[in-house]
Amino acid sequence: MKNILICGASGFMGKNIANYFLKSNMYNVYGVGNSRVPDNVEKYKFFFNIDLTTQQGIDAVFAGEIKYDIVVQAAANTSGSKDILARPYLHVTDNAVMNSLILRACYDYNVDHFLFLSCGVMYNPGKAPVTEDDFSADEKMPDVYFGVGWTKIYVEKMCEFYSRLGRTKHTAIRHSNTYGPYDKYDLEKSHMFGATITKVMTATDGDEIVVWGNGSTERDLLYVDDVVNFIELAIKKQKSKYELVNVGYGNSFSVSEIVNKIIKHSGKNLKISYDLSQPSINTKLALSSKKAKKLFGWFPKINLDDGIKRTIEWYNSNVQK
Repeated sequence: MKNILICGASGFMGKNIANYFLKSNMYNVYGVGNSRVPDNVEKYKFFFNIDLTTQQGIDAVFAGEIKYDIVVQAAANTSGSKDILARPYLHVTDNAVMNSLILRACYDYNVDHFLFLSCGVMYNPGKAPVTEDDFSADEKMPDVYFGVGWTKIYVEKMCEFYSRLGRTKHTAIRHSNTYGPYDKYDLEKSHMFGATITKVMTATDGDEIVVWGNGSTERDLLYVDDVVNFIELAIKKQKSKYELVNVGYGNSFSVSEIVNKIIKHSGKNLKISYDLSQPSINTKLALSSKKAKKLFGWFPKINLDDGIKRTIEWYNSNVQK
């Protein structure tokens, strides 16, 4: 059996990735979280509750007797549009330090395959669907994403750098806006989708759902299981030392359309109002996943309506009991 380490295993993406591989009989699953421990921690081969932004934390995870075959880096300091606009540095410093340390450790300890969850914030809106080649360092990055976008680019380039030095394969995954079970549903920290789920599911018939902005912003939304499926395919099929791959649904949906779909599938009778005074990130972006399909045979399997239904079902069973 191969040893797989999931960094960020107590967060949204990491928990979904870990839960999938925990069901497999092909992997010993190790996890890393910081401050939170998963409810199913007993299923892990070992779980580290440790800070990966320090060398001490890195050594505790990597310098022992465990030899990791695969490392999936899903750990990140993330939050919603309020923090992106008001405190953009939250997404820069810790993430740059943490990823630098993890990449060095994977090189030092001869990990076979490192997979990094990047995102698509570096792309300029308006070009849809965009390919991996549509990002240019010469183009102006959207101001709101300047810090986090260049941090992601830095880590992607570090993946490429280390792939040239050692034996470790690297995969940088530019996924679109992801949603589903274990997402953040705290209105202060959640993204648009998670916040809307919470607003709708805690409302009663006749209530009004307040949407930040005018609702015209468009998102490429991808159900988290589709990202997990890509990770499994990349682990099994990647031959090259380094790949940078878009993983998206391929279409964008307006915030108004998303909110209306969530209300519809909730079965509630709710009204919508738009608060133009609140922060709203005005983007229209969809990712082309042609490369992912060509290299790995990957394509999204879960459409938005089915993804919303699954998310509401999970929310009712796990959040709103």
